[in-house]
Amino acid sequence: MHIDFNKNKDGLVPVIVQDIDTKMVLMQAYMNEEALQKTIETNQITFFSRSKNRLWTKGETSGNFLIAQKIIPDCDNDAILIYAKPKGVVCHTGNDTCFAEKNELNFLDKLQNIIKERKNSTNENSYTKKLFEKGINKIAQKVGEEAVEVVIEAKDNNLELFKNECADLLFHYLILLEAKNTSLEDIINVLKERHQ
Repeated sequence: MHIDFNKNKDGLVPVIVQDIDTKMVLMQAYMNEEALQKTIETNQITFFSRSKNRLWTKGETSGNFLIAQKIIPDCDNDAILIYAKPKGVVCHTGNDTCFAEKNELNFLDKLQNIIKERKNSTNENSYTKKLFEKGINKIAQKVGEEAVEVVIEAKDNNLELFKNECADLLFHYLILLEAKNTSLEDIINVLKERHQ
């Protein structure tokens, strides 16, 4: 891979980091030749910090590293796209992306991935793993139970209990979707088709 670091007088090129699974753009920063080389060697994405005037590995203080999966130069070889697996939140604000518009729906994508990981994990203490092992009937039954609890709490005046039951219902609904090899995106597409 050839990157033209001499195109800009500061020797830096812009880098866009994108989540390899969700395709969400996570952040933008800069690399010099040394930062790119360190990223290739360690797989932990390293930038050149213009404010600190030094190499900066994302996550070096927070532990929220970005693990490089694929590095692609643009057609002019003066910008880089990196597909990555984030280990924790990306933005210093606590968001999964530096381009977040406080879109809490992005968390549902993350939760779907967590559920998928737990389904395939070897952790026998995982509630989610145990539920998958009990099969589709038990999963569907849990969704039904949680739906009834939402209805009961909707008729009372305790908003916090209502919110918690709604969260339980949504969580178990996502488990059911995963058990049926379906995603929330598939359901959203059905809704979109109905409203065209």
